[in-house]
Amino acid sequence: MELILALGIGVLVGSGVWLIARPRTYQVVIGLALLSYAVNLFIFSMGRLSNKSAPVVEPGITPDPALFVDPIPQALVLTAIVIGFATTALFLVVLLVSRGMTGTDHVDGREPER
Repeated sequence: MELILALGIGVLVGSGVWLIARPRTYQVVIGLALLSYAVNLFIFSMGRLSNKSAPVVEPGITPDPALFVDPIPQALVLTAIVIGFATTALFLVVLLVSRGMTGTDHVDGREPER
C-alpha cells in the first residue's frame, strides 16, 4: 500500500511541476492544484496507513501506539482540501479576468512571435 501511495505522490508531483513549467496560465493553476494534492496525500500518510485501526483511544485503556491511527493529519488534510478548492477557484476567476483584459492566457501577458 505504501508503494502505491508513494508512486501516486510521485506522479502528482511530476505532473504538477511539468504543468507549472508550461506557458499558459490555466496549466499553471492546474499544476499548483496537483502539487497541493500531492502534499495532502503526503501529510495524510503521516497518520499511518491502516484499515482497521481506531483513530481515537478509548478512555480507561492503556494506549498502544501500534494499534491506533493519529487523527490530526487527517483533520489537517481535510482543512487543506477545503482551502485548496477555494484557492483554485480564486485563481481561475483571476485567470478569466486577466484573459478578458489582455486577450491572452500566456503567463507573460503576450503571445510569443512566430
